[in-house]
Amino acid sequence: MTIEILIARYGLLALFVGSGIEGEAVVVTGGILAHKGLVPLWGAMLVSALGSCLADQLWFFAGRYCRHYRWVRALMRKPAFSRAIAFLERHPTAFIFGFRFVYGMRTVSPIAIGTTHIETRRFVPLNMLSAAIWGPAFTLLGYAFGRAIDPVLHRLQSGFAVALAGVLVVGAIGLVILWVVRRRRPATMIDDPL
Repeated sequence: MTIEILIARYGLLALFVGSGIEGEAVVVTGGILAHKGLVPLWGAMLVSALGSCLADQLWFFAGRYCRHYRWVRALMRKPAFSRAIAFLERHPTAFIFGFRFVYGMRTVSPIAIGTTHIETRRFVPLNMLSAAIWGPAFTLLGYAFGRAIDPVLHRLQSGFAVALAGVLVVGAIGLVILWVVRRRRPATMIDDPL
């Protein structure tokens, strides 16, 4: 079975799971695959938003109902957790809406929010709205990059070369995003994200 058939068969499921676990790199890759016609663009945008929303909702409930578990308590001692709580206390709505857009805060933030007094009925709609913007935005970013690299990909003939080119593009995009985020964050937030 070729990689194209695997992606065509499991592409949206892989994007759904990957957007919840990994995040930006998977969603941008989904946009690139949509540009190549291996998955539908609307489907890639939809499953990216849904996967992200569901994962963050599960992390929120983990913080809410598992706060006494050892792994959550260990997470609570991390500097990123303290930063998340401090920002959440100052700007709760902005933080709930925007944490998924901040590199290094994606997993720890919904857990941190879950350990606070923030009500579920407040978190859920903000989480859904944020995911509904984040998923399509990063998918369209990948789609645009797919259009830019399409002439290069047409010259590459083997499946390995195409996969390698995709990995390089996603890696380059990730490095650019990391560079931009680190330049915009205050110096106190640049240390280890977890």
